[in-house]
Amino acid sequence: MPLSLRQPSNGELSMHIISKYIKKMAAQTTCHQFCQGASRAIRSRYKQSLLSHLAEHPEDRLTASAVIFSRLRREIWMVGDCQCLVDGQLYENPKPYEQELAQERADIIKASPLPREHFLTDDTARQAIIPHMLQSMQHQNKTYSVLDGFPVAEAKVVMLTLDFQPHELVLASDGYPFLCPTLSESEARLQQQRQDDPLNIGPSFMATKAFVAGNDSFDDRAYIRFSI
Repeated sequence: MPLSLRQPSNGELSMHIISKYIKKMAAQTTCHQFCQGASRAIRSRYKQSLLSHLAEHPEDRLTASAVIFSRLRREIWMVGDCQCLVDGQLYENPKPYEQELAQERADIIKASPLPREHFLTDDTARQAIIPHMLQSMQHQNKTYSVLDGFPVAEAKVVMLTLDFQPHELVLASDGYPFLCPTLSESEARLQQQRQDDPLNIGPSFMATKAFVAGNDSFDDRAYIRFSI
């Protein structure tokens, strides 16, 4: 047995908590009930003594986004920065300030005398925007929705209601900069982005982080496609 094991990140842990909740969730659950139930499941993992601290410091919360399809209600719920395709049409729920922060990082890199390769191993431009990223997180579940153990800003949840015609759906995380109708196409576009612009500084796509050397992506990614 290894002497030490990597501890899961806050995002990983919250993902497991939410997944476990979804597996037991009743088919007739509404979006509102899902937001409440998933939030309670996360909050149950917090120590009571930490709640006042977490209320003031969203950056320390267990936080995740989720995109859910309710087959009974024929609804798609987008909580946080996720995306989906409905018959090829893209719907997103981006986090506010994300593009402003990505632009700020890109401007730092473009103005730097350091070679571009430097930022693939030591992204000092990302480090420079982290204070602004933490500041933007103060708006968590105010100007944008997430699942973090606190009341969800449900007005910021995107809900799509589908008719009873056949549809093809793709649900995905925001780790795919170009969401396509198939996984292979989405992966190919991701790798093309890595080849053309590994720093993610535009013009076709910008992000607050790069393709770190040795990684095949710049962010976690999830993708599921199915027909109804």
